[in-house]
Amino acid sequence: MLHWPEIDPVAIHLGPLAIHWYGLMYVAGFAATWYLVRKQLRENGLWETRVSPQAYEGLFTWLILGVVLGGRIAYILFYNPDYYLEHPLEVFYVWQGGMSFHGGLVGPILAGWWYCRKHGLPFLELADRFFVVAPIGLAFGRLGNFINGELWGRVTDVPWGMVFPQAGPEPRHPSQLYELGLEGIALFCLLWFTRRLPWPAGSRVALFLTGYAVARIFCENFRQPDKQLGFLFDHVTMGMLLSSAMLAAGIVWGILLVRRSKSAGDR
Repeated sequence: MLHWPEIDPVAIHLGPLAIHWYGLMYVAGFAATWYLVRKQLRENGLWETRVSPQAYEGLFTWLILGVVLGGRIAYILFYNPDYYLEHPLEVFYVWQGGMSFHGGLVGPILAGWWYCRKHGLPFLELADRFFVVAPIGLAFGRLGNFINGELWGRVTDVPWGMVFPQAGPEPRHPSQLYELGLEGIALFCLLWFTRRLPWPAGSRVALFLTGYAVARIFCENFRQPDKQLGFLFDHVTMGMLLSSAMLAAGIVWGILLVRRSKSAGDR
């Protein structure tokens, strides 16, 4: 049996200003994404030909806004609406956690589509590049969850079961680390390997949607459901339900891409 290391959620104190590890994880995720997407654009000859540095910086700003707003709004609406109705000011306390991945996915997709359409940028090609490295941001986010000692797993008797002080004395699955490994590191390795394959634009989007959904549904079997929600029915959690919709979207999008590719080849 292991014990959670009780990490101080505040990384740096600068007088009255407290910089939290959770916020630093977002900064690290955004920085890694910015660098690795630009690296792919250079590899594929899109940098400064179809995507200027100025357009890229503008797009990235809108994507960050989409991640933060989408993730926060979805968490409030799907996971804890009653609490935030009673504590409206805490809507802005993002450093305390409380972000929905699924909202953090939809938000930047909408923001990116709008920006690319407005500035004449290749949306699907750019979406592929961003989705290839999105798992890096997810890995940092799950590490932030672990540092915060939140989103722990269900009670278990496995040797690596971990006691989280806020969850009681029983050892639990460190499900944040499971998600870090599967949704983050493993999915990134898979997508990064495919980045140079001559697939139709949008293919990596479909692969990410299906790959993440499968990994998340699997990990939800070890993760303790949110206290305010519990199981929706039987053993189904909100994360499973939203990921199932994501899985369906990924499969449908993949099928459409295959059909479109075949139709183009028959002409």
